[in-house]
Amino acid sequence: MEIYWVTLVCLSSIVVCKIIQKIYKYYSWRTKIDEIPGPRGRFPIIGMVWEITRVKQEDQMQWLHKIANQYKNGIFRIWIGIDPTVHINTPEHAEVILRSTKHIDKSMIYKYIVPWLGKGLLTSTGEKWSHDRKLITPSFHFRILEDFAEVMVEKASILNRRLEEKVKLHGSKSFDVFKMTGKCALDIICETAMGINVDAQSEVENEYCQAVECISTGIMHRRLRPWLKLDWIFYRTEKGKQLKDAIEKTHEKCVHLIEQRKAEKQQKLKIVDDTEAADGGIGKTTRRAFLDLLLETNENTVKPLTIEEIREQVNTFMFAGHDTTGALMGWVLFCIGNDEKVQKSIHQELDEIFGDSNEPVTTKQIPQLKYLDRVIKEVLRLFPSVSAIGRTMSEDLELSPYTIPAGCTLTLQIYQLHRDPRHWPNPTHFDPDRFLPENSRDRHPYSYIPFSGGLRNCIGQKFALLEAKIVLTEILRKWRIKSRDNHDNVKAHTAMILRPHEGIFMNFYPRSY
Repeated sequence: MEIYWVTLVCLSSIVVCKIIQKIYKYYSWRTKIDEIPGPRGRFPIIGMVWEITRVKQEDQMQWLHKIANQYKNGIFRIWIGIDPTVHINTPEHAEVILRSTKHIDKSMIYKYIVPWLGKGLLTSTGEKWSHDRKLITPSFHFRILEDFAEVMVEKASILNRRLEEKVKLHGSKSFDVFKMTGKCALDIICETAMGINVDAQSEVENEYCQAVECISTGIMHRRLRPWLKLDWIFYRTEKGKQLKDAIEKTHEKCVHLIEQRKAEKQQKLKIVDDTEAADGGIGKTTRRAFLDLLLETNENTVKPLTIEEIREQVNTFMFAGHDTTGALMGWVLFCIGNDEKVQKSIHQELDEIFGDSNEPVTTKQIPQLKYLDRVIKEVLRLFPSVSAIGRTMSEDLELSPYTIPAGCTLTLQIYQLHRDPRHWPNPTHFDPDRFLPENSRDRHPYSYIPFSGGLRNCIGQKFALLEAKIVLTEILRKWRIKSRDNHDNVKAHTAMILRPHEGIFMNFYPRSY
């Protein structure tokens, strides 16, 4: 009996010591974070939850911008319950993070995307991320991207037809183009990534398109509601059930397509061989998707990807290459529609290159679009498709004079960084000539990072820019445009990407008008 009580006392002492140790460790960790300046919540424990939930969605960007402006050294922290986030918004701090080979782990918010994307390039880290990045990078070579230009032109032509229908339907009334550019981008990425035509721009909603939209809205619904953080709570809600069902549909579609592509590969090779034999070696070129390129590359690697891993990468292409580019094209139209001088300069450049020709744009003409290139860059400065990126600190990080402890979430606010008046005079003014060579020469290299930077920069940025230039060229060769709203009254919010709160309403006029 005496041994029993001795054992019990010893075990209890060990448990108490462990608890005290954990409390002390958390207290020390929290003390380090609280050395970083930041706003104080009205109530203890819950941090800034009360304040954040009282801010309307359309006002959240400006709310955060005002907080950022209070801390002139470009670093501050915000507590959401017991979870802190350290925000940084200067090029100097961005360079420290993005050039690091250690701090490449994505923040916890990305775990909400894992059920859909698995461990694709966006969410993976360490050796797996490094292996997959090397494997996939050749698929984004510009010579390969040229093969996708035909798809982009086709989908841009469909978008122009939809715009004609809208103009006839609405007459002199403006209409929302943001969803239209998004559907055009979805059309393009479905065919270039998976080799399927989903006809996303038709009036009839495609099941796959509906599933993708459900996933995007479901993830954001969860992200903005801390009480849905636990899976066992979220997946019991109606939104959680809808999200799970949508993810299963996209997985089934993608896996079926991968297996179908693999099964057809040998048959296609045989057809090509037979064709070449029949026509003297000049076979017909077939259109290939990223999926085909990935399957080919995968056959020649020492450590090939499984079907599930290929599915994760293809779904990542779908996610990262859909809303982001669609948003970019929508914001470009908004900015051009607010500046007659800029629009006139674009039309002049297009006329010089194309004249009276009705032939579609080619990749050989894209490099000649110097002014449109500067316009797109300036739009990405003011309205970066991804307004912030997150990291989880794998070890303590010194950002003088503060220490960000290991395990803390760090958010790089690209939207704020792009409006730093030290590097961007009159930062809210839209001016494409900021990107003339003579005006860019002495600018900090990390003052402009619309595609992130360093090791984890966006692998698809060349694809996105090529797509935007082709689609916008085909639109602007045909139309003059006018935005309903201006830079002073348009409101944007982050919902996976930077979205206009009420859409982007515009008028379109034929250039012969």
